[in-house]
Amino acid sequence: MIIGSHVSPQDPLAEAAARGAEVVQIFMSNPQQWKPPMAREDAEELRTSPIEFYVHAPYLLNLASPNNRVRIPSRKALAQAVAAATTIGARGVVVHGGSVGPDEDESVGFERWRKALDSFDVTVPVLVENTAGRGNSIMHDLENYGPLWEEVGDRNVGVCLDTCHAWASGADLGSAVDLISKITGGVALVHANDSKDEAGSHRDRHANFGEGLIPEELLVGVVKAANTDVIVETPGLVEGQKADVAWLRERL
Repeated sequence: MIIGSHVSPQDPLAEAAARGAEVVQIFMSNPQQWKPPMAREDAEELRTSPIEFYVHAPYLLNLASPNNRVRIPSRKALAQAVAAATTIGARGVVVHGGSVGPDEDESVGFERWRKALDSFDVTVPVLVENTAGRGNSIMHDLENYGPLWEEVGDRNVGVCLDTCHAWASGADLGSAVDLISKITGGVALVHANDSKDEAGSHRDRHANFGEGLIPEELLVGVVKAANTDVIVETPGLVEGQKADVAWLRERL
């Protein structure tokens, strides 16, 4: 188990050192734009460094969308993110599950995911992250990893479990890892975040450890049960995340 945080892509090795991180997550393109990732001059240095990497796909992606003008660019952007992640030896590319149309059944979203992953060479594992939202967001319910895995489980995918998202969606954190493991075989990455809001709020507002509303034993319990890499996505930049990485290590 290695612990780190989401950092700026400008100098991720320095950012990792400042936080005492063994692993970091970065964007390789603007998370709010469709622009493709640019080649990194330090790709070889990142690939051979002792720091491990994860890449987060842009927030704009919605592989489950009924809108071709969103769904097709999303496929292309994910393919580009995976290719870019390969150049730095990343362990995975994290992407949100996305949403179907308001009048659509969730099942069509799972089918669209399969078509997306069949459209390019998945050279780095694609890690599907659960979400805090409700309604037509296909990964608001951890049980939905079941039908999703029926479509894509053999296509180099894994689970990224976000503790704040699970808490906000109303999931039982005490049994979340066991549930996901029975469906998919395990959790590949944990996004360890406290929450500013009550359980079931459907609000995605991260908090530093000990300053949010998720009980300590549940947060630490998820990390212990998952027994995998951990990325902290909490506020406070260097100092806040450095303290959270240390907080988690102390309790493990």
